[in-house]
Amino acid sequence: MSKRLVAYFSASGVTAKAAANLAKAAWADLYEIKPAVPYTSADLNWNDKKSRSSVEMNDKSSRPKLADYAAPIAEYDTIFLGFPIWWYTAPTIIQTFLESYDFTGRTIILFATSGGSGLGRTASELAHSCPGAVIKNGKLLSGRESEASLRQWLETV
Repeated sequence: MSKRLVAYFSASGVTAKAAANLAKAAWADLYEIKPAVPYTSADLNWNDKKSRSSVEMNDKSSRPKLADYAAPIAEYDTIFLGFPIWWYTAPTIIQTFLESYDFTGRTIILFATSGGSGLGRTASELAHSCPGAVIKNGKLLSGRESEASLRQWLETV
């Protein structure tokens, strides 16, 4: 069995809960991707075009800084990478994370939380940020899945 890591970014706590449940079901270690400057409620106001999240998502070159660069990526074969869906894709901090490490030879399986949209083309949109890795769309999670249902899904990936 390969060594697994669940790495995740959570702005409001929903993805954190989903990640914790997935890590338990997958017998995986857990790592939180934290921004250097935490997001506030005002930063996450999707209706304000000047909010931090809106500005970042409208700028394809945006790379928010991470709080640390200590994720032990080299120790893992499979990384489950989780995040909330923002504007139909991954937040730009996920690209910061992927571009900060060498994922060559690793498998990255995406999972996300969302109020309405799916993963769409997220895997192909992130692929350029992790050359040498195999990146796959995984599943939308709510944080309420049972351990049994997560294990059933894990058998298919």
